[in-house]
Amino acid sequence: MLSLGILLILSGCSASGPPLATVPEVDLERYLGTWYEIARYDAPFQKGCTATTATYSRRDDGLIRVDNRCHVDRPDGPLREAEGKARVVDEATGAKLEVTFFWPFWADYWVIGLDREYGWAVVGEPGRDYLWILSRTPTLPEQTLEDVLRLVSDRGYDPDLLLFTQHVSED
Repeated sequence: MLSLGILLILSGCSASGPPLATVPEVDLERYLGTWYEIARYDAPFQKGCTATTATYSRRDDGLIRVDNRCHVDRPDGPLREAEGKARVVDEATGAKLEVTFFWPFWADYWVIGLDREYGWAVVGEPGRDYLWILSRTPTLPEQTLEDVLRLVSDRGYDPDLLLFTQHVSED
């Protein structure tokens, strides 16, 4: 049900406002691996999720495996997992992808912000209904987060709508 909800909601999105800008280039090999969700727009398919991660890896068929994990209600709560796949739809930049958790429905996954060192990323979609701030670590330095929030605003998103994700303390 989680996967179906994700795709039904995302497939119904429509663009509004100025076109959403993506980053000029994504090196997919550098993008692969595990990302921690720092913040997101509220989405019904992530209700109760915290300590959320997404892991991207190559599949034998050339697509990208997407493993989403979260814990329900608290960082040590019950684990919820969803496996999907993604494909690049803009070969020139690699910044526009589509993801599916329930075939045949595909949803936009656009990289709209990306650290030069691939330490953080911002993912959105043209309708600006969904937004994720991701990091290679469970937290971002305060100045980096402020810079990312400024980028989010510059891309036409409202930073006040973000829900910040709690992760298990590494202390």
